[in-house]
Amino acid sequence: MKPVYTRQQLLARRCRALDAERAYSAAEIEAQLAELPGWSLRSEAIERSYAFRDYHETIAFVNALAWIVHAEDHHPELTVTYNRCTVRWNTHSVSGISDNDFICAARADSVFARAG
Repeated sequence: MKPVYTRQQLLARRCRALDAERAYSAAEIEAQLAELPGWSLRSEAIERSYAFRDYHETIAFVNALAWIVHAEDHHPELTVTYNRCTVRWNTHSVSGISDNDFICAARADSVFARAG
């Protein structure tokens, strides 16, 4: 069983290459999602939508997130509309959800908290 990390522990970690890792099981995903309110498992990815006042705030969030995920070398699928951004994470190299997805989900929440 993979360990469950708190939000603070996830923020202290860095993404890494996962060549020999296995994806999280359904039970492990559920346990880790309990530490990240607002995130859910949908169609083989973890997902959360963030709401903003207008397009400028939405794009500012996207730009801030882009800097962070580029540094982690782990990139999400984004759906951007006028006042909403949906962020989806999964890891192709493990064909599922990995530590990197949860680390970056916590980072996305941190960006959103600073924007608010």
